[in-house]
Amino acid sequence: MAEFIEKYINPFTDFGFKKLFGEELNKDLLLDFLNELLREEQGQIKDLTYLKTEHLGLTESDRKAIFDLYCENERGEKFIVELQKSKQNFFKDRTVYYSTFPIREQAKRADWNFELKAVYTIAILDFVFDSDKNEPEKFRYDVKLQDIETNKIFYDKLTFIYLEMPKFKKSIDELATRFEKWLYLIRNLNQLERIPESLRERIFEKVFETAEIAKFTPEQILSYEDSLKYYRDLKNSLDTAREEGEAEGIIKGEQIGIAKGEQLGIVKGKLEGKLEVARNMLSIGLSLEVVAQALELTEEELKKWLNS
Repeated sequence: MAEFIEKYINPFTDFGFKKLFGEELNKDLLLDFLNELLREEQGQIKDLTYLKTEHLGLTESDRKAIFDLYCENERGEKFIVELQKSKQNFFKDRTVYYSTFPIREQAKRADWNFELKAVYTIAILDFVFDSDKNEPEKFRYDVKLQDIETNKIFYDKLTFIYLEMPKFKKSIDELATRFEKWLYLIRNLNQLERIPESLRERIFEKVFETAEIAKFTPEQILSYEDSLKYYRDLKNSLDTAREEGEAEGIIKGEQIGIAKGEQLGIVKGKLEGKLEVARNMLSIGLSLEVVAQALELTEEELKKWLNS
């Protein structure tokens, strides 16, 4: 078994995320996080029940597509909570697709009036969407169906929340709300060596207690090792691809610059050659008109070049 440099687990690993938020023993952690995330809209969620993701979807392929957390509150409202470590083609499409599963699951036979319970899809992202890069301060996106002209919410029972964690850069001393403390922990937990004084609250102390690697069983350590290796390999591959892309861009830029420089030099050389010829022709008494015709220039162009 490997010896870990970090004292606490990385929440962006599958094992770390589910250890903190996906175990019945730690349900209060997920409950507190969701209450802070949805405080303005939900009020207070009193209880959560974990639901099995393999029951979602109509086909076998649907069921294989779902992962991470799926739960229900005491009002029957559904929550899909997902961690996404890297960019993925059509990720927004995927979250919309996922939201249809708990919607269809609510269908009832006989005299059902189509009344639905709210569905929330919450995505904690370890990347930034390309379309959001021009908003470096905005890390939270709340999405609902709304009227384009009036901006009024058309339907309030379907909500998507995207948290772009790389944009959250507040230091421990800048945290102003409990929600910001949660975001700070999710992003920085594995880099900490002890509990900061400003996080000395029961719920956060439990986070540190749950995340301490030294308290894991040998089986849990092996599982975390595998999860951490996958996360690091993925991150390394993405970083390498990004660096290679940037290097390729620099090389191409240099090549273009060299080519443009050579082309400019050739043009400049030709121009200087023509000017030298023109001066020699004029010095032996040829007229401006004759010289311009010989060099395939207008008299105005020749005058301009000679005076430049």
